[in-house]
Amino acid sequence: MTLFTSVQLGALSLSNRVVMAPMTRSRAGADGLPTDVMVDYYGQRATAGLIISEGIAPSEDGRGYCRTPGIYNGQQIEAWNQVTRAVHEKGGCIVAQIMHVGRVANVLNKASGSETVAPSAIRARGEMYTDVRGMQPFDLPRALAQNEIASVIADYRKATENAFTAGFDGVELHCTSGYLPAQFLCTGTNKRTDDYGGSVANRARFVLEVLEAMASVDGAQRVGMRICPDNPFNDLQDDDPQQTFEYLLNEVSALGLSYLHAIRFPSGRVDSIALGQRYFGGRLIGNESYSFDEAEAAVAAGELAAVSFGRHFIANPDLIERLQCGKELAAFDPQTLYTPGAEGYSSYPPAGL
Repeated sequence: MTLFTSVQLGALSLSNRVVMAPMTRSRAGADGLPTDVMVDYYGQRATAGLIISEGIAPSEDGRGYCRTPGIYNGQQIEAWNQVTRAVHEKGGCIVAQIMHVGRVANVLNKASGSETVAPSAIRARGEMYTDVRGMQPFDLPRALAQNEIASVIADYRKATENAFTAGFDGVELHCTSGYLPAQFLCTGTNKRTDDYGGSVANRARFVLEVLEAMASVDGAQRVGMRICPDNPFNDLQDDDPQQTFEYLLNEVSALGLSYLHAIRFPSGRVDSIALGQRYFGGRLIGNESYSFDEAEAAVAAGELAAVSFGRHFIANPDLIERLQCGKELAAFDPQTLYTPGAEGYSSYPPAGL
């Protein structure tokens, strides 16, 4: 099957085209430090052609959920090095997804002295879980001053440096799900009147400057980006997502990134796969509810370079082997998706054990 053939995406060498999608699992320490169970979890899944890590904060301000990791200090770098070493010892390839949540945060999940910042001071509708008080409203963010934006972009560059120091093979910019880059892109969250707001060129400026900063560390061939146009998650809204993402991807395509990771969103106004094919051709990773037969057909036809799967990797650390041998897939326990500890995380056994 074509899914089990190798592929080169920029500087990334994938042994197969079955990618492990990024998934927040809330197993980090309260200080954003990766834990021993995370070392086990990623190492167990190293036979994926590529592992895309859970979202990793580039700064204290970039964290918003409970028990999510960072990569902005020496202890975190060393802990992530244990993860990448476990993956590489089994022949795997892993990239760090860099995720600044922007306004999608609650102060109870953030370190003392950190802030919740965004393009504009608009609170997201909805609530998020906190370990301290359960469900709580999203923070009202402080709008970044224009002269502060360069510092946030520098955080992304430093996070990329730190990721490579920690042994990651590449990095991925999280540019969807209502987080900071998407907040700059979309008209509903960006009401700025300076160089970072208003026109589509201005709203895309932050994302493009972040990607350029990340690529400046060791080339664009180690940098990917994840998108899902018109995804309303975390109260995101854009007046014309087709125009926004056509402009963005046209500009991004000139950078020579390793890949584009596009999430299908059938109820949206934009066909993200078709858009990705137009601008990224053979460097497109598709995501969201692909059956394995559908994934095989898309890769075999050259429509996608690879397909990422999330839910299947939760309970099947040996997913590749199960697929190759036609073994039954295990189901995951939804009650333990975000709970602390190994249970329901690194406790799922491989087939036959």
